[in-house]
Amino acid sequence: MLKLYSFFRSGASYRARIALALKGIPYETVGIHLARDGGEQNKPAYRAVNPQGRVPALELEDGTVITQSLAIIDYLETVHPEPRLYPQHPLARANALSIAFTIAADIHPLQNTSTTNYLAKHLNADEAAIKAWYQRWIGSGLAAVETKIIGTGYALGGSDPTIADICIVAQLATARRLNFDLSAYPKVVAVDAHATRHPAFVKAHPLNQPDAE
Repeated sequence: MLKLYSFFRSGASYRARIALALKGIPYETVGIHLARDGGEQNKPAYRAVNPQGRVPALELEDGTVITQSLAIIDYLETVHPEPRLYPQHPLARANALSIAFTIAADIHPLQNTSTTNYLAKHLNADEAAIKAWYQRWIGSGLAAVETKIIGTGYALGGSDPTIADICIVAQLATARRLNFDLSAYPKVVAVDAHATRHPAFVKAHPLNQPDAE
């Protein structure tokens, strides 16, 4: 059976869990508790799995490990092509990936605890400065995503969720945890409300994980 090294609050782990649930792929959860100091991500046992010390990591039956949530999703899409997480039409696929990368590459790294911890420890940023930092980057990223949404249900208006919806839902879970004001992004909020009713999104929700606190 596949093993997913995951932390229930991790947005990137949430993305991988949604993809696995949508495709109906069984897996074992290995909880990796992330913490600023002394977290399990820094212990030799997990560094042997993923030298970068990040989650998620997907371990295949033969012991091969895939890291990075979008790489995991791409692998799953290749070996388990149904249901599709990438739209078939080239332009729709590009739009879905544009939303996904805006979130995973432009927002997520700048709100990540490793980034905010560095700001605090090495640049002497206080809580107000750190809040202003992630508010800035979450806001600018979601503003861009808001312009890319064309549907009133799922992000691209189709009948099934795509990688765009996966990334939006995971990002909004983090935004809410950080008390980010989402009132300026009604399309993003509507996509989230629609997608999170899907059973696979419910199954993957952070509070429904075995390592939830």
